[in-house]
Amino acid sequence: MDKDSDSTVTSLDENTENFCSNQTRDILGEGILNLFKPVVEKLDERIQGTREAQKELKTQLDILSVQLRDIEKAQHNIPEFSDKVKELINVKHKVTVIANILTSSQERLAGLHKLIEKEQRRRQALLDSAISTNIS
Repeated sequence: MDKDSDSTVTSLDENTENFCSNQTRDILGEGILNLFKPVVEKLDERIQGTREAQKELKTQLDILSVQLRDIEKAQHNIPEFSDKVKELINVKHKVTVIANILTSSQERLAGLHKLIEKEQRRRQALLDSAISTNIS
């Protein structure tokens, strides 16, 4: 026989009857399975954790979305205050003007009160001098 014809490689058709009873293949398959099983389990756990985190995140995003819609609705219902603020500024200005008028009026009244007291003292002095000259 030729060197090429002494090949130990067999075809798939020749080994199909040994497929279920090959111990070497079973041991090798079990070893590979045991080698990858912890990695696959850890990966599965992490995937489960990621899915749970994504579900929780989705729930929180839904809640946030509802809250943002409520805030948006509330902002659209805010009354316009600029006109009211202008009115308040105008009223404040008028109150300031009136307060200034009242202050100046009070100062004038105080001045008039002093003039009246001065005039009363002068008249009292004239009256007193007239009485004292008449009595003597």
